[in-house]
Amino acid sequence: MFVLGLTGGIGSGKTAASDFLATLGAAVIDADVIAHRLTGAGSPLLGVLQQVFGAWVLDAQGRYNRAAMRAYVFDKPAELDRLNAIMHPAIMHAISDELAVAVGEYAVLSVPLLFEGRHKSPSLLELCHHVLVIDVAVSTQLARAARRDDNDTAQIMNIINRQISRPDRLALAHAIGADVVNNDGDVPSLHQQLAKLHDKYQQLAIKARTSTTKTI
Repeated sequence: MFVLGLTGGIGSGKTAASDFLATLGAAVIDADVIAHRLTGAGSPLLGVLQQVFGAWVLDAQGRYNRAAMRAYVFDKPAELDRLNAIMHPAIMHAISDELAVAVGEYAVLSVPLLFEGRHKSPSLLELCHHVLVIDVAVSTQLARAARRDDNDTAQIMNIINRQISRPDRLALAHAIGADVVNNDGDVPSLHQQLAKLHDKYQQLAIKARTSTTKTI
């Protein structure tokens, strides 16, 4: 199946984009949703995290305390690498399983850190035939993320600064021939841009059925 990698910074509108493409017939696989499912209360992976990092990874209800983990690894690169070494293979395996049974005109693989993880082997970027970047100004990211997550500006900027910068994201998108959609406008504007690209992805999906060559 033709796999479209979907990425963008926090507050860019990745979910709005994938939801709309789903209404047009795409199968959507969201890496964040998978990560949340894999670390659900009582899950084997959560047990591994608890064993490796300690009981503090659980909140009072026995659920994965993501906020505590984010704070813990923020300035500890070695610990972040250790966390990723646990999470990445599990997420890769789950995504591969979902792609194998996905039903749709093509698959949208939504990964917030698609570009950031490109040096891993294997990387999620390697699963993609083509990439779509949802781009917004940093001011838009701050406003949307504040409304959605009830975080203050400093917290959101910390997240933005841990992600690839906007100029670097756009430069990499250009280098690999990715599509870029600007989402600083309203929802109808986003949908209009995506509807045009959907026609393109339908054609790429048809070609992918008869070829193993990827466009990136």
